[in-house]
Amino acid sequence: MGRPPTRPSRLKDGFYIEIRNEGSTSSGIKIRRDTREEMLDAIKEYSRTKKVNVLGELIKDKWVDNKKK
Repeated sequence: MGRPPTRPSRLKDGFYIEIRNEGSTSSGIKIRRDTREEMLDAIKEYSRTKKVNVLGELIKDKWVDNKKK
């Protein structure tokens, strides 16, 4: 068993949404899409069965839409 990482993981540039089961209190799964249109399609698809939270656009480790700080 090795030593745990000390540096936080970095996210790739793109548009992020977070999905989780209805009524779940734990954190969800972050999903990245390259374009806004792909993100909107993913929101439409996942919102049928899951709770969707839009995190926004990430460029160079900074949130552009200021939805997630």
